[in-house]
Amino acid sequence: MKRLLSLLLFFAPCFLLLAQTEEQIRVWKEGESKRFTTSELLFSNDGTSFSVQDSTYDCAKIDSITLVHTVTVTFAGDTAYVDYGHTPNVTDTIQGAHVKLVSTNTKSELEFVLQGESTHGSLTYDGPLKCRFYLNGLKLKSDKGAAIDIKCGKRIDLILKDGTENILEDAAGGTQKGALHCKGHLEVSGGGSLTVTGNSKHGIDTKEYLELKRSTGTITIKKAVADGIHAGQYFKMSGGTVVISGQGGEGIQVELMTLDDDITPNPDKEDNGYAFIQGGNINITVNTICAKGIKVPLDLTVSGGTFDITANADGSRGIQVAGNMLINEDTNTTLMQIRAKGTIYEDEDTEDDWRCVGIKVKGNLTINAGTVRIANTGKYSYGIRVNGKYTKSPNAVVSANIKEGESDNN
Repeated sequence: MKRLLSLLLFFAPCFLLLAQTEEQIRVWKEGESKRFTTSELLFSNDGTSFSVQDSTYDCAKIDSITLVHTVTVTFAGDTAYVDYGHTPNVTDTIQGAHVKLVSTNTKSELEFVLQGESTHGSLTYDGPLKCRFYLNGLKLKSDKGAAIDIKCGKRIDLILKDGTENILEDAAGGTQKGALHCKGHLEVSGGGSLTVTGNSKHGIDTKEYLELKRSTGTITIKKAVADGIHAGQYFKMSGGTVVISGQGGEGIQVELMTLDDDITPNPDKEDNGYAFIQGGNINITVNTICAKGIKVPLDLTVSGGTFDITANADGSRGIQVAGNMLINEDTNTTLMQIRAKGTIYEDEDTEDDWRCVGIKVKGNLTINAGTVRIANTGKYSYGIRVNGKYTKSPNAVVSANIKEGESDNN
């Protein structure tokens, strides 16, 4: 009865708001959550249950109900408009089509819908809590700084609304780390598409981890001065399609977060320096000398997914792993096709020679399942180069020129 009374008290202000607007709520029941608008709710006469979207809920069994506050930012050429609804404690500064949002909200769940078009606009956000950003047909090119700069260090959900095309491009010659930059953890989902052009440094940059969830649509990095995708802690991909070309650095690079000495790995960061690819499609073309399609500072675990990587440049690598690499099919079917077309690169300063390699693993390479086909056609190139131990299961299909054991570091 106490919980029921609390729920009824919660909904009282919602009913008052119905006359003005539709408020959104999120209902948690037994670990699952669903989202509705208040206008969809129909309470029973005794107030012990409510119906919504062909489902009936017993108020006594609801874990919690949260009012979701939505801020909508619409870009329109030379200007932008912000609609707060009833969102508390969020302020804006708008200069032309450059929008800066600051939240001091420490209690309510916030989400932001970004839509419209501008060839000289941007969105900057800072706040203390995790939140969601919905890209709803957003086409945003910045003429100063990042297109989207999320300064919040918490978890950020980035949802590409189904059926939408979203385009981000930052300004050239700036100090921003990416056209899309996130100070915290970025989790991407939603069936829309996102095309990114990085004119100053990376295409997509996260200070901590980057996760592409199973529902993710297509992410295309059209150009990046440095890396196409740069993840500061770890990279995880469960689905979606990633297409990267035109980058000056790596296609996907994972960094190792360190302590203040810039050497010791930060023990507080889980999976620090690792990459996990569990499904989806990765298509990367490397055309820069000594660049890598995928570069991981510790271990790479592949448990599903389709890879199509071409290393065209001298000294380039399709995949380079400084730790160990494991390939299996625990999550999805694994199909890996890599071409090493470049030749050797001779560094005049260090006198080191860097060979073009399909897969380079400094530690051990274990292939338990899946299909791995690597063609090395460049002069002095390798298909697979393993400094540690190479192990292949009979369940795996591997077609590659393999060189195993310690030698030079190239």
